[in-house]
Amino acid sequence: MLTSGFCTYIATNKRNGTLYTGHTDDIGMRGLQHLHGTFDGFSKRYGCRHIVWFEEHVSRDEAFVRERRIKEWRRSWKLELIERFNPHWIDVLASPVWPLPDAQVFPEFYERCLTFALPR
Repeated sequence: MLTSGFCTYIATNKRNGTLYTGHTDDIGMRGLQHLHGTFDGFSKRYGCRHIVWFEEHVSRDEAFVRERRIKEWRRSWKLELIERFNPHWIDVLASPVWPLPDAQVFPEFYERCLTFALPR
């Protein structure tokens, strides 16, 4: 389930593409801002419109600190984080539900969510 609380997130332009790490207090609104290129800067310049990883935090400060730590990481560590959370590279804000439903219980719904995976 998506939240409107404090989050750290990673956006990308494509699978294994350019990565942008940020934090927000409204992940849904921030996702729309990325999608529409609302703000000039790195994410707009490189087309980072798809949020493929996020985590919730109890405070803005906690989300900001996590963002800064992740920005210091090697690229391979960020990719590993995304792969553990979202191995299909689904745009989590475009998908009808997140996290993914159980494929055994809801096979049609699961397949529908997979249509929002970024192409290989």
